[in-house]
Amino acid sequence: MNPIFEEIKDAIVDGDEDLAIELAEKVVAEKIDPVQAVQLGFIKGIEEVGAAWTSGEAFLPDVMMAADAMKAGMDVLEEVLAAGEGEGAYEDKGKIVLGTVEGDIHDIGKNIVGALLTSAGFKVYDIGIDQKAEEFVAKADEVGAKIIAASALLTTTMKSQKVLVEYLDDNNLRDKYKIIIGGGPTSAKWGEDIGADGWAETADEAVELCKQLLG
Repeated sequence: MNPIFEEIKDAIVDGDEDLAIELAEKVVAEKIDPVQAVQLGFIKGIEEVGAAWTSGEAFLPDVMMAADAMKAGMDVLEEVLAAGEGEGAYEDKGKIVLGTVEGDIHDIGKNIVGALLTSAGFKVYDIGIDQKAEEFVAKADEVGAKIIAASALLTTTMKSQKVLVEYLDDNNLRDKYKIIIGGGPTSAKWGEDIGADGWAETADEAVELCKQLLG
């Protein structure tokens, strides 16, 4: 096995964004198999951090730094992966658009969910905070995502989750996407009331929910 894969894994575990980029650029420059770099480097690293998070050995900053390092490195490899270079196509478990709904600028919970989904093998497109319904849908359409995950951390912004579902209904897109919601003031009942496909209380539950919906 090429030793660079272990270096990539360690860079992700250490949350070293600059090194992750540097190693990814080396993979491209030296024509190292990018699929193996992803599977044996980036994914192994984020899986290790995810396992440490689950067991209580890693903390929020560790998870966030690892996720940022993985994203930065993967961005470098995006073009060669899209071109189908390497032995076998890199297959993720599914594409998910993630964001905090309109009017809400909270992102800690969203970021944790995104990091754990990434560690579980999903391709996550985080569109950030204060996002309108049409922005969620536009990104999902652009990347071919099957799940839209919408977070709300305020009782006053929960209604924006309902607006998202209604936007899909109004544009005859409801059957195209699975909508999942989460956030402190939300509940399973709220999810049912607005017609969402699922609700998760914790980041771990969000990962399991996505596995079920895409299984």
